[in-house]
Amino acid sequence: MRTDDFDYPLPDELIAQAPAEPRDSCRLLVLDRENGSVEHRRFTDVIDYLEPGDLLVANRTRVMPARLVGRKSGTGGVCETLLLRRREDVDALGGVWECLVNPGKRLRQSGTVIEYRAGGLHAPESAPVVLTGEIVDFVEGSRGGRLVRFSPVGEGADGRPRTLDEAIHAAGHVPLPPYITSYEGDPEKYQTVYAMSEEHSAAAPTAGLHFTPELIERIRERGVGWATVELEVGIDTFRLVTEDDPTKHVMHTERYHVPQEVVDAVHATKAAGHRVVAVGTTSVRSLESAWEPGAEPSDPPVAARRFESFAGTGDIVCRESATTNLFLMPGSAFHVVDAMITNFHVPRSTLMMLVSAFATRDQVMAAYRAAIEERYRFLSFGDAMLIR
Repeated sequence: MRTDDFDYPLPDELIAQAPAEPRDSCRLLVLDRENGSVEHRRFTDVIDYLEPGDLLVANRTRVMPARLVGRKSGTGGVCETLLLRRREDVDALGGVWECLVNPGKRLRQSGTVIEYRAGGLHAPESAPVVLTGEIVDFVEGSRGGRLVRFSPVGEGADGRPRTLDEAIHAAGHVPLPPYITSYEGDPEKYQTVYAMSEEHSAAAPTAGLHFTPELIERIRERGVGWATVELEVGIDTFRLVTEDDPTKHVMHTERYHVPQEVVDAVHATKAAGHRVVAVGTTSVRSLESAWEPGAEPSDPPVAARRFESFAGTGDIVCRESATTNLFLMPGSAFHVVDAMITNFHVPRSTLMMLVSAFATRDQVMAAYRAAIEERYRFLSFGDAMLIR
């Protein structure tokens, strides 16, 4: 297996620059893993492939205004910072974050201070500084990651000291992927309609962008369950696999949470002989990361029946703010997920390897060729695929 095995020619004109309107009007390619057949539908037709008793599991994480553009104190050089993950010492008054910085060569020295102004990217020189960031160290094991200590500056609208959250919102912007170059629409379109209120991710779980409240309600009326997990999308969303041998690629850790009610819903769904359908690769990684081989089941009668369909024993367990670096590639086992809704992914990415593990590489590559021939829209704002 080589990284080149997951490469494909993606025409620039097929990279979607804006979301479909309405969200659920995008196209849907349906790939059947049993025979490799492909169907071309609309996303609203996804309900035709869901059966009463199935369980849809989506990632409800919300994207932070994590893109900060500031200037180096003293020199005035423009610097861009992308917030990835907060460390444990972050509170309302500040703290250390793991970040990507650009240009990295200018931001190597510990003690370098960056000033961020209200309005962020388009802030005039007269705008007040609302946030400062001090380079603390490199992120161990990363390629260009930095630890940055942020401190809010000044007062909020009510006259009290500005909090870190207020400062980030004053200076930051939602970080669209770099291949989306011309979108100037509502940034809320890069959030799912079911996202939680707290903001933790550096990127959206894009397979969920296609759902509308009305479609979710129709799905529930059909007797299909709906549950949500959380996975904070982080640095690997922005990285391709550069090693020729993908097994040498190091996945960075991402924080995730699988609540007990989701564990119970998965157990009940499996016990009744129905399917768990993951909405997006982040939901897949959350559920599969929560699978613990040899774990004692929390509900013996339900879980014991579930084990009959697996060669080995184990359990999906509640994970409170755990971290995962699970890398699913061809040869990996899936213990929880039976079907997957996903987008079309960047060539040579870990996400291409994940979907190729769930189906087969040949099936996925054939489906991608069909999508290109049919002029599907690719990547974050693009069309969707159901692998069943």
